[in-house]
Amino acid sequence: MSETALSSPPAREVIRARPSGFFSDMASVSSRALRLLPRDLEAIIPAMLIPLFFLVVTIGAIQNLAGDVISDIDYKAFQLPVAIMTAVTGMSRANALVIDISEGYFDRLLMTPVNRYALLLGLMVADFTLFVVMAIPVIALGFAIGVGFGATGVVGLVVFVLFGALWGLAFTGFPYAIALRTGNPGAVNSSFLLFFPFMFLTTAWVSRDVMTDWLAAITWFNPMTYALEGMRSLFSGWDGWALGRALLAIAVVGILAQSLAFRALRGRIRRG
Repeated sequence: MSETALSSPPAREVIRARPSGFFSDMASVSSRALRLLPRDLEAIIPAMLIPLFFLVVTIGAIQNLAGDVISDIDYKAFQLPVAIMTAVTGMSRANALVIDISEGYFDRLLMTPVNRYALLLGLMVADFTLFVVMAIPVIALGFAIGVGFGATGVVGLVVFVLFGALWGLAFTGFPYAIALRTGNPGAVNSSFLLFFPFMFLTTAWVSRDVMTDWLAAITWFNPMTYALEGMRSLFSGWDGWALGRALLAIAVVGILAQSLAFRALRGRIRRG
């Protein structure tokens, strides 16, 4: 035999996928999530319309009564932050994540070199974008009924929307944690129930001054109270103390919720 025939065949080059980078992965995940939003209009549209409905009904029902004990701002402005927070709280791409888990797409992603944290953070970028968009009809209705940001102007309006979106983003950790741990869409849909009772234990409808002693005491420990007060302060001027407490309250909720979400993500990765 020839020397060539006896020699071993040349080794084939192994082609491996290379990581594209954290920010590139996050952009890919978020852009996919945004492209899929039109498929979830049956969930998004009610989430936008229900707060508008309750805003109009609440103002019509108790404005004359509650407005007499709220002297710093108009009652319509008092209620607008509640509508924003109701719209964005509980909304997330967690339902889409559950579908990806059930269909095996999430596990296939784990077989790629994609950054694991980008799988969750990319969805949250899409959530934040959605929250800003969902605030637009609420703001538009507020302008239509006479609410304005005369004391803080356009900057105050932008800060108002950002605070609402940040609250929604902080809360997303709860539905994502449920989605990653259970993979159950019904459990994810029930995550709104974590927020709903706390709305009644805050200054959503009247100021703390006219509440009974026990309920007024509870509102001091509810982070939603400080988020609402910070957003309401923008109608009367720049109040650094109120805005700082609002940011702190949002941060506390975010740290708790997002810690649960990323812990659930690590558990899902280990199981995968």
